[in-house]
Amino acid sequence: MNSAVTRVIVTVVAAVGAFGGTNSVAQDSPSQAAHVSRARSGTQGGVRVSAAALSAEESAAVYGARLADKSIQPVWVEVANNEDVPYWLMYAGLDPDFIPASEAAEAMASRNSGHKLEELDRRFSELAFRNPIPPGATVSGFVLTNLHEGARLLQIDLFADRRSHSFSFLATVPGLRTDYQKSRVFDGDPAATSGDVTDYTNDAEFVAALEALPCCATNKDGSRNGDPLNLVIIGGVEDAFSSLVRRGWTPTEVTWKGSVLRMMSSAVSRERYPYAPISNLYLFGRPQDIALQKARDNIHQRNHLRLWRSSMLYHGKSVWVGQISRDIGSRMTIHSPTLTTHKIDPDVDEAGRALLEDLVYSQGLHAIGLVEGVGKAPKSAPRQNLTTDPYYTAGIRSVLLFDSELTSLTDIEILPWHPFEQGFLKQAIETGEP
Repeated sequence: MNSAVTRVIVTVVAAVGAFGGTNSVAQDSPSQAAHVSRARSGTQGGVRVSAAALSAEESAAVYGARLADKSIQPVWVEVANNEDVPYWLMYAGLDPDFIPASEAAEAMASRNSGHKLEELDRRFSELAFRNPIPPGATVSGFVLTNLHEGARLLQIDLFADRRSHSFSFLATVPGLRTDYQKSRVFDGDPAATSGDVTDYTNDAEFVAALEALPCCATNKDGSRNGDPLNLVIIGGVEDAFSSLVRRGWTPTEVTWKGSVLRMMSSAVSRERYPYAPISNLYLFGRPQDIALQKARDNIHQRNHLRLWRSSMLYHGKSVWVGQISRDIGSRMTIHSPTLTTHKIDPDVDEAGRALLEDLVYSQGLHAIGLVEGVGKAPKSAPRQNLTTDPYYTAGIRSVLLFDSELTSLTDIEILPWHPFEQGFLKQAIETGEP
């Protein structure tokens, strides 16, 4: 940024801080303790940041109003500035469409109730995060953002004269019943879910281990093959899953009465339900540890993936074995306990390519590789999944390696495990099918 422009912005920031009120510290409350205790934290230089996204119940307790009913979600931020310059928290980093406290108060106020509006406006203003953060000070408060259930990426950008700090935290949000809460895969080491851990540092041995994995996920007792295991993700909460959430992938609810009713309502209204349940498939003797989806504008169409944490590590990083496909509609079936299922796009490799192209823009994808192991199924002789949908594939697994250091599009490495010129990418481009 031009230095003159920077100085102008900092001057404006200082002026607003001088005349716009005092630094705010959110009021203590029992409900605040819960979100503070689960806040994600990080330190850069002399600046420490903590942040958490509130659930619907927590925001109602703190604000005295059900903000979630208006799709508003408070994000709590605390900044401890031990440097020698004032910093400014960029609200737009958390949400380009953030909601000012006064707008939220207006939205929540009852009609023809000026007193209530005044009361809410005062309360919301007291809770708001106030810039700047002076040297030696700790400032905390809330930024009002658009609602995300289950998980959201918290992008905390701090700006000063010719300085900046950026933090990215993947925050879980209580309230959504997700598979990863049930599997608790983020709570411990991979040995707890998949047996003894092997940390691969030799690429040839690692590729051999990946290609020796089963071709497909199965039903519960393992007697029938389902969708192909066409994806491997290497990384964890701070890199791989942050990248997925940054690109708009959302967690899915487990199947229970509330999610089924919500799914039925969305199907009738043709409204989006970005957390709609996904049926269980099985690997390593258990259902998926986590499922994610990227929904279109209605419940019938989405790209979705299932992941199982394996007992493998790659240079110390967790290895997740996965399955990805694209839902293109819904249909009745006797092969589902709900008598309905999503219909998948038979070109399952397309869903993998779409994910790859999506995640190269996440800035977290560090390297891409291809391995075999799925087995070819040509378009002329497709296989079937557990609900009898046909699919065809070139038999390749995409391997996506993530890192917490930001990686630009031009710096993503192509791992020389399975030459791309012999892989499904070139084949699909030239022939239109595996």
